[in-house]
Amino acid sequence: MDLTPGRQRLVFVVIVLALAGLGIYLLNAREHGGTPAAAPPASTAAPSVSTTTPGIPPSSIPAPTPVSTVGGAEIYQWLPFTPADLTAAAQTTESFAKDYVTWSYTENTAAYGATMSSLVNGKELQVIEEGYGTPGVASQRTADKQVSTGSGTIDSIYALGRNPTSITFLVTINQQVSSTQPTATSANQYSVTVVSSGGTWQVNDIELSGLGNS
Repeated sequence: MDLTPGRQRLVFVVIVLALAGLGIYLLNAREHGGTPAAAPPASTAAPSVSTTTPGIPPSSIPAPTPVSTVGGAEIYQWLPFTPADLTAAAQTTESFAKDYVTWSYTENTAAYGATMSSLVNGKELQVIEEGYGTPGVASQRTADKQVSTGSGTIDSIYALGRNPTSITFLVTINQQVSSTQPTATSANQYSVTVVSSGGTWQVNDIELSGLGNS
């Protein structure tokens, strides 16, 4: 009996899914150091309908071609950095986030900047120090005897760049400011870009997410 085009497509999809499932099973068995389970003895198998074609010897019917499978995708072959680079970039980002919101009214601009000088390139460090030393901000910090502590948690990777290699992380920075006023806490998300330079990673930009430079 001839199959309609619709039924032919359905049979094809079923065969492909079955072969794909078999390929995945064999791959998992190999990854776990095992071997595929042997087929049950013929005496225990359920009766099946003959798949031989009339007039063609069984030995001449080709066996189904196994689906080609590969291991887990090696994503780093498509990225401009290695797993070790990513770890180093993330560590730099989190260390910077902590130092960025850790300061005391007793610290001047130079002392504050020195805490993160190895984590930030010169141009961005100057921008950060200028923000810290803004006259109105600095005088309020001293008057209220403000002391800030905090930390950063990476939420996700936002962007990647080449020439130079860069990674932009979205980072939630938690901050707690103690002073003569009631303690204030905040949690804001920033985009922090780190760039690879001479085998190390340095922050070259920090922006309050969606609002521009910070």
